[in-house]
Amino acid sequence: MGHNIAVAGKGGVGKTTLCGLLIQYLCEHGKKPVLAVDADANSNLNEVLGVEMGITLGELREEIERAGVDSRYQIPTGITKQAWLERRLADALTEEDDFDFMVMGRTQGQGCYCFVNGLVQTQIQKLQSHYPYVVVDNEAGLEHVSRGLLPSMETAILVSDCSRRGVQAAGRIAALMKELDLKPRRAGVIINRAPEGKLDEGTREEIEKQGLSLLGVIPQDEMVYRYDCDGKPLVELPKDAPVKGALYEILERMGL
Repeated sequence: MGHNIAVAGKGGVGKTTLCGLLIQYLCEHGKKPVLAVDADANSNLNEVLGVEMGITLGELREEIERAGVDSRYQIPTGITKQAWLERRLADALTEEDDFDFMVMGRTQGQGCYCFVNGLVQTQIQKLQSHYPYVVVDNEAGLEHVSRGLLPSMETAILVSDCSRRGVQAAGRIAALMKELDLKPRRAGVIINRAPEGKLDEGTREEIEKQGLSLLGVIPQDEMVYRYDCDGKPLVELPKDAPVKGALYEILERMGL
């Protein structure tokens, strides 16, 4: 079974950026192939990794649901919807040299994400034995944690910016994991975008108040902003980029 790593945190704290660089770190250190899962309905991990996004699980769900109603979606005669879905799931896995990539995506119509969440969970459980590492970029908040998307997670990385709200969100996720009896071998918070890489005393106090283990601090990096503006994949950041250097040091200390 693969080593499952969940990356979570509130929106806008740079969670997906760190998730993409984590995947790159694992590949560069010979821990490949990695199964990278973008479990955020607002998918953009592919942009960080610099890969084209194939059909998403959400799009597959819509395709199956509309078959027989919409002429654009047809199921071959004599095949059930479930059997056709099983065949099509292979198309939702994008294969790269060092990692494979799967995207949850969103439903096209109204309604909840229960079915798509179930697809993601089922696919991870089916595929994880083929990969030494599985990295899941969770959507902002508690949704996937509460649904037990990774019931066997070994490492939980919570990401926050320097704000108390960000740390409090990480604390709520940690509390929910404990409530659900999820027991990762490693768990803690990474503070991202810290000015000059220094942790404010108020932020440190909130981390202690939330009972979180501090994994490390990532400095504010102007290069990330520039790469984003230019549409460049963040995995192309040079090795001496502050964000990459700081994250790699944290991951080495964690034994990943």
